[in-house]
Amino acid sequence: MASRIAAAAKGIRFASNAHATAANPWLAERIAVKEHAGPAAETWRKISLYVCVPVIAVASINAYNLYARHQAHLEHERHEGHEKVKYPYMRLRAKAFPWGDDSLFFNPDVNF
Repeated sequence: MASRIAAAAKGIRFASNAHATAANPWLAERIAVKEHAGPAAETWRKISLYVCVPVIAVASINAYNLYARHQAHLEHERHEGHEKVKYPYMRLRAKAFPWGDDSLFFNPDVNF
């Protein structure tokens, strides 16, 4: 117990790897794994910061531009006033839906 207190006073933690690497093969292996994992973790951190973040930003900008063009196209079609043709083979119903004439996902702006 006194040696633990003396070690703590010196700043060495109990079961520290500072003095027991040769005596404990498990601890030596853990230190080797940690030394090997350091550069690999740094590589993946750099990949995440310098590759993934810009790719996500570019993809987000692309998605926003596609969305804006699609909304402009829909607005153009809305103002142009295309006539909706009701063909006889569309909206055939053998029996009425319990919630009304239209389907559950009917959208009057898009569907006929």
